[in-house]
Amino acid sequence: MEKRRMDAALLVLILGHLAIALEVPLDLLEILPQPPTITHQSPKDYIIDPRENITIHCEAKGKPHPSFSWTKDGTHFRIEEDPRVTMKPHSGTLVVDISMMRAENYEGVFQCTARNNHGTAVSNNIVIRQSRSPLWSKEKNRPIVVQEGVSLVLPCRPPAGLPPPIVFWMDNNFQKLPQSRRVSQSLNGDLYFSNVRREDSRNDYICYARFTHTQTIQQKQPITVRVLNLDSINDTMAAFYNDTDLFSEAPMDERKPTFLIPPGSSSSMRVLRGHVLEMECIAEGLPTPEVSWSKVSGELPSRRTSFLHFNKTLRITKVSESDDGVYRCTARNQFGSVDHTISVSVKAAPYWISGPPKNLVLAPGENGVLTCRASGIPKPLITWTMNGIPIENSPTDESRKVEDDVIIFTDVQTGSSAVYQCNVSNEYGYLLSNAFVNVLSEPPRVMTPSNKIYQVIKNHPALLDCASFGSPLPKITWFRDLSASTLNGDNYIFHDNGTIEIPVAQAQNSGKYMCVATNALGISKNHVHLEVKEPTRIQKQREKTKTVQKGRSVVFECKVNHDETLFPTMTWLKDNGELPDEERFVVGSDSLTIVDVTESDAGMYTCIMNTTLDHDSATTELNVVEAIPEKPDPPTDLELTDQTKRSVQLTWTPGDEHNSPIQKFLIQYEDSLHHRGHWHNLTEVPGTMTTAHLKLSPYVHYTFRVFALNAVGYSNASSPSKMYKTDPAAPDENPAGVHGIGTEHDNLVISWKPLSNLQSNGPGLHYKVSWRQKKLGAEWATQNVSSNSKFTVSGTPTFSPYEIKVQAVNNYGAGPEPAVVLGFSGEDLPIGTPDNVKAVVINSTLAKILWDAVPHNSIRGHLKGYKVYYWRKHGMHKHNPDHMEKDILSFSGNHTHGMLPGLHPFSAYLFHVRVYNGKGEGPPSPTQHFKTPEGAPGPPTSLEVAKTDLDSLTLNWSPPLEHNGHITGYTLKYQPVNNSNELGPEEELALAANETSVTLPILKYSKRYKFLLSAKTSSGAGPAVSQEAAVSDEARPMSPFTNVTYSLEEDGALISWDYWGPEKNIYVEYTVDSKGVEDWQKEPANGSQNVKLKGLKVGLSYKVRVVAEGHHDQQLHYKELFVTVPAVASRQVDIATQGWFIGLMCAIALLILILLIICFIQRNKGGKYPVKEKEDAHTDPEFQPMKDDDCTFVEYSDNEDHKPLKGSRTPSNGTVKRDDSDDSLVDYGEGGDGQFNEDGSFIGQYSGKSSCRDNAEGPESSEAPSPINAMNSLNSFV
Repeated sequence: MEKRRMDAALLVLILGHLAIALEVPLDLLEILPQPPTITHQSPKDYIIDPRENITIHCEAKGKPHPSFSWTKDGTHFRIEEDPRVTMKPHSGTLVVDISMMRAENYEGVFQCTARNNHGTAVSNNIVIRQSRSPLWSKEKNRPIVVQEGVSLVLPCRPPAGLPPPIVFWMDNNFQKLPQSRRVSQSLNGDLYFSNVRREDSRNDYICYARFTHTQTIQQKQPITVRVLNLDSINDTMAAFYNDTDLFSEAPMDERKPTFLIPPGSSSSMRVLRGHVLEMECIAEGLPTPEVSWSKVSGELPSRRTSFLHFNKTLRITKVSESDDGVYRCTARNQFGSVDHTISVSVKAAPYWISGPPKNLVLAPGENGVLTCRASGIPKPLITWTMNGIPIENSPTDESRKVEDDVIIFTDVQTGSSAVYQCNVSNEYGYLLSNAFVNVLSEPPRVMTPSNKIYQVIKNHPALLDCASFGSPLPKITWFRDLSASTLNGDNYIFHDNGTIEIPVAQAQNSGKYMCVATNALGISKNHVHLEVKEPTRIQKQREKTKTVQKGRSVVFECKVNHDETLFPTMTWLKDNGELPDEERFVVGSDSLTIVDVTESDAGMYTCIMNTTLDHDSATTELNVVEAIPEKPDPPTDLELTDQTKRSVQLTWTPGDEHNSPIQKFLIQYEDSLHHRGHWHNLTEVPGTMTTAHLKLSPYVHYTFRVFALNAVGYSNASSPSKMYKTDPAAPDENPAGVHGIGTEHDNLVISWKPLSNLQSNGPGLHYKVSWRQKKLGAEWATQNVSSNSKFTVSGTPTFSPYEIKVQAVNNYGAGPEPAVVLGFSGEDLPIGTPDNVKAVVINSTLAKILWDAVPHNSIRGHLKGYKVYYWRKHGMHKHNPDHMEKDILSFSGNHTHGMLPGLHPFSAYLFHVRVYNGKGEGPPSPTQHFKTPEGAPGPPTSLEVAKTDLDSLTLNWSPPLEHNGHITGYTLKYQPVNNSNELGPEEELALAANETSVTLPILKYSKRYKFLLSAKTSSGAGPAVSQEAAVSDEARPMSPFTNVTYSLEEDGALISWDYWGPEKNIYVEYTVDSKGVEDWQKEPANGSQNVKLKGLKVGLSYKVRVVAEGHHDQQLHYKELFVTVPAVASRQVDIATQGWFIGLMCAIALLILILLIICFIQRNKGGKYPVKEKEDAHTDPEFQPMKDDDCTFVEYSDNEDHKPLKGSRTPSNGTVKRDDSDDSLVDYGEGGDGQFNEDGSFIGQYSGKSSCRDNAEGPESSEAPSPINAMNSLNSFV
């Protein structure tokens, strides 16, 4: 085998040198014969949108134009038999109209075939699948309660769509949930928490699935997560969360990481070459672990590797065989680390090594090779077909030899054209390629246009084309002008396609050239011309950089030399883009001018000179500069003029602005008398001024300095001016902020804000403090205070008003007369109590408290308000304990009433009122009381389902914790809940006050019920407690209707039923059973369980429904049956109920019974009765024995007048035949097995065939006949 492969490889190498495959020019494709070639087809895996028509592409070319056919799932697809499928004209593309048909009916594997006289090409197997975006399965997510610090996984589990959906998590506001190293989404869509925190508590964790093909988004039911610290959960909270999923009750400490996914210490996965490899490791731990990746068996491919989802996912794109190996992920925190290894195996679907097989165009007698070189892991299997048929089943061709992945053609002959298919496959996919072998005999044609002119630039290569076609492949020869010798030598390069190349074209190479194409079938010539041009060059070497000041102009020159037969065009670019569209940019014939340059004009400017053959360019960088602004120089030459006691004129000379105008000047002063070394801001003047008039204070030694400010900042300080001293004077102002407030009940503290040194105006500053009680005849008291800013007056009466004033004084006099300020001596606790305190009860939870104001002299201070103290003494129900804890409500200001909200109903309250001032509260008023009336009770303490049976359940409950009155009873409401969580009709049940349990026996309507229980007092019902429970679904009937029957009566059909559902609106509707339009008539039940349908027509069958109607006229349940009204039913009923008819039938039955008894007696004795004798002796040809098949007697009579007709039965009146009888009792039954009911009504067979042979020959034939057997025997006679 190996030797054969070596021989084949050698043969291919030799043939490759002997034959060159022809390429048919496009211009000849419409002329020359050619096998089909698939030019366009739908993808292998074609997912369709069920809302749009299906288009399956198949386009092919060939000469003649190919015809098309299709297979579906391996069998011929008959397009003409399906009116919904059309094929586009001159194409194989199918269009399926699915407006009246489900798209899934056209799912399957399609393959297109294109054929003409020269071969058959086939498409890939196109797998048509309908895109699907299934709904999320309905589910009720119970709240998840977890302890802080534990790990948590929120499952997504989206519905399996086609293609699979994109999964993401959002909240109710359609905002993406934040993710981090601690919280992240896995590749399968689940949301992982390495550890949970209190802030993770929320009720809107929603997983969304986006189906890209149908552009739909579906959401999962929201998940509620509550993160708790279990140390703080009391028994009440524990009871509340009994119906939730509680994860991990043990306290969670800090811990080392463990992996949530993947499980275990190692795993493996498989990936295909060229695909994306994604590995993920998600760990839990506290603190949150960090994940890192490495490759055990080598280095990670840096250019193709990325880390996603906060380093938890390793992604490698364009996977190759080198990515096979073992990878390690490590999760680490301060308490330790954990590793997981992933063994990756790289497989490969088949892929081309050197491209798919190429088409071959060969001349008769030539050789060629089709190569199908592909690889894969595992190694793929290569199979060949010819024109869609396995090559081993194709006609034998001596010129063709198949060697594994090549087909070798030697000495091909006309008629050997065909299309070959190479199929390369392994378990991961397949490749299918069509390549034709076209055997042609064509004389040479030169395809290059005649007398074509080639223009090139001097010193550049010149390529002269001689495109040709012929079969066999023509030989190309070149000639110069009229020279008879061929061109050759080192000056020329000859290409396989016939092109001649002059590597370095010079002016002497210009001229006329001729190419000649020759093969065994003929010769073809063509002339071309070559023109060599001078190159385009910019003359002057432009500067590499230009620098210009802002606001000036700049000129760029661009002069060029070029061939006189070429006409260049000039283009200017700025930073490789177009010039700004501004008038400041002026483009001349060989220059660019920019006027009034701005900073934005800086950049790279390029001049490009283009001709039809070449171009030249030059680039210059433009820099725009301006003077750099700096802070100004300090002012100079400070001078003091116009000096007075309280002012002076200051002038100065500004310093250099340094390219930024001065905005303002700041003037500062130093008081060397009081604060030597400290400079203070005095005033500011605009930057355009150089002088300032300064207002001064007495008794200050001034020195001035000036600062200048521009856009950069302040200058340095100027040199100080000469010192200027002002004379002392009396103060100009008195201290501010004078207050008088008592700190004790018998004093008055007078305080003020002292003057500054600048405000003192002279030495010896002190303060004259004066005060007097604000009453008629009071005199001022005075005290001089120095070196302090407050003075305390002792022995004052409690909370008395005082007039106060403070005056500044120095050695040169006193300040102006001070203003008088009102103050108060100290407060004391109030001594008065509110009078006429009473309560007005508004309702069970609100009361109004009223009182009289306390006299002002009893308050002894500033009135702040009143406080109401109140407490619940006890509830007026035996279950309510006493509550003595006091509540306080404050009412600021001079209020005389207040509201007490939030009281407990049905309770006794005590209260009193106090007045309070700035010192504190006064004594309480006498304690009063009031009672609140009954209110609505609280919810029942519990509601539990104690027992469930097939159609009932028992509820137990506990009374409300807050009775708020006398419980008068309970109200129970319940509703069925269907599978879609929709509530059905509500039922209400009133229960006594002493009941704490109830059994509901009629719950047949639904598997699940919702219950609401509330207590009530005389004030009304309180809030309800709810509970849901499921009723056992064993043997549950599918419909609430049972025992639906009908009976025919004289005046109509009576429809009866049993019904256990909750709906009240029950009716019967009926219509004639026909294939036409159904006209339903309705008869209401009006609360009964039967309805009589009148006016039914005889001989017709009716479709009847018993319907239970819900809200909004919706038919919730119905039971259907069919009622047939027999022809002339009324006449039959009338005869059957007549007394004479009943008597006649009884007489006949008695007579026949007597005769039968006599017959059997005679038979048992062995004698012959007359009929037997005549049977033995009679030879009449009309006489026949009893028939075996229907057990009927033959005709026999003693005289001809009483002989019945052959095949007839004699009725009771002896005149009408069986087949024509209108009174036959057989017509009253529905079948052949009838009997009578206890009341005599007919319910079954009255007559029919008897098993005579069995009675005569069976083991029971020897028994004495019973009257019933006699009646059965009668059927043979009547």
